[in-house]
Amino acid sequence: MGAYSSSLAASKDSAPNVSADSTPEAPNRSQRSHCWDARDAFFGCLNQSRIIDSITDHELARERCGKEGAAFEENCARSWVHYFKKRRVMEHKRNETIEKLKVEGAQPLPGTGITASRGPPN
Repeated sequence: MGAYSSSLAASKDSAPNVSADSTPEAPNRSQRSHCWDARDAFFGCLNQSRIIDSITDHELARERCGKEGAAFEENCARSWVHYFKKRRVMEHKRNETIEKLKVEGAQPLPGTGITASRGPPN
């Protein structure tokens, strides 16, 4: 995706909006909200399709969640799309590791902020 496109912004292949001093403008609250909603819809479809990594499994993701993926890419900056996709995989691996350690009886280290009921602090 090019810019923070939506019905309010530029098309998929255009550059981000730029300010008077030629610096790219950050998306506004409404644009961020559209991005997050599209991301959540895409990730919901991936969950239903049992697809964790939409980068590695891009053909399957496109086949099963093409409409949602297109909306995600249309409503979010390209760098955000890449970041969210990679973060999804990283969080999945982290959660799997935490669950594996719990099953093995691992105890949290004092002062880490990790308890049996929640993951690391944000």
